[in-house]
Amino acid sequence: MNIALDEQIKLLSKQLKIPTFAGYHNIQNHADPNSTFGELLLELMRTEYEQRQENNNRRRLKQANFPFTKTIDELDLSRYDGQISDLFISELASCRFIDEKKNLVMIGNPGRGKTHMAIGIGLKACAGGKSVLFKNAASLSTELSEAKDNYALGKLEKRIQKVDLLIIDEMGYVSFDRFQSELLF
Repeated sequence: MNIALDEQIKLLSKQLKIPTFAGYHNIQNHADPNSTFGELLLELMRTEYEQRQENNNRRRLKQANFPFTKTIDELDLSRYDGQISDLFISELASCRFIDEKKNLVMIGNPGRGKTHMAIGIGLKACAGGKSVLFKNAASLSTELSEAKDNYALGKLEKRIQKVDLLIIDEMGYVSFDRFQSELLF
């Protein structure tokens, strides 16, 4: 292959923002020798699409700010003594409640898996292309108070309003003053 041609392909793929096209050699080497130009192009486009999806999911996970990773599949339903069914968990994991603009409130004693379940649902939402933000209630109330004091409350509210799913954890374990409660709610 002509080195000048390779450099042109790299340059154009960068300018067009299709970086996987610069690695066309990998696709070409793994393709059937009888592949047509159209088939190779389709495989390049498919690879670019998959890479973008992966990058977007990675970005969504980073922006969600989960404290740790726990999936719905790792949730031990036996700890709920039959009060939560697989069907109910599947319904939550579908994340339809987000599209339907419904709220989900989890109330229970400490150590029952509410945070685990919330993170698992958040991970499913991220995988489904939804933007998620995970916040601890105490840190969110502090962040809101500080934003108000610094005249940046509107900016913070806009950021929160842009997400598809806001998860507020440990809501019942923190006492708020009247000002923090008004800001939070």
